[in-house]
Amino acid sequence: MFRTDKKVSRSAIIGSIIGTLIASTPILFSLHESVPAEKVWDTFLFTYDSNVWDDAQYAMWVFTGKFIPLFLLLLWFFTNRNWWYHALLVPIAMYIFQIFVTFFAESQRFDEFQLIYMLPIMAIVIPSIYLIRAKMFNRINDAGKTMQELEDEFMMKPKGVWDKVKQYF
Repeated sequence: MFRTDKKVSRSAIIGSIIGTLIASTPILFSLHESVPAEKVWDTFLFTYDSNVWDDAQYAMWVFTGKFIPLFLLLLWFFTNRNWWYHALLVPIAMYIFQIFVTFFAESQRFDEFQLIYMLPIMAIVIPSIYLIRAKMFNRINDAGKTMQELEDEFMMKPKGVWDKVKQYF
């Protein structure tokens, strides 16, 4: 018989939460439809003036179009255990920059020079990934390990999301 007092594992609970968040992204994206199509959006919490955008609903549509991929990339970054997960920092930084510029844009040409702002991040992330990969190939030649064994060796295994955040600070 099945035991009803069996505890559900922590990873199953966290996996269920993450799966639910991913599955709810279409609902999150459609939240912009609840914003009024007016230049100024007044709520009991804040007042949003859409400035250069035609209306607040359009501005929120642009925001959700940038926030949902950022949200999914962050989930992927914090749940990924492969050695190359630092490469996700480049698109994460790009979306953060785009969201920031979306809200503080004074002209319609806000995506024009984003590569210039991304170069410092790319200058750190791309060489570090190359060095990790080169180190893996050196170990393959020296130790006779398979590629899968080396990827498992370089795999980051923090205990939780907070431990993964602490790795960077």
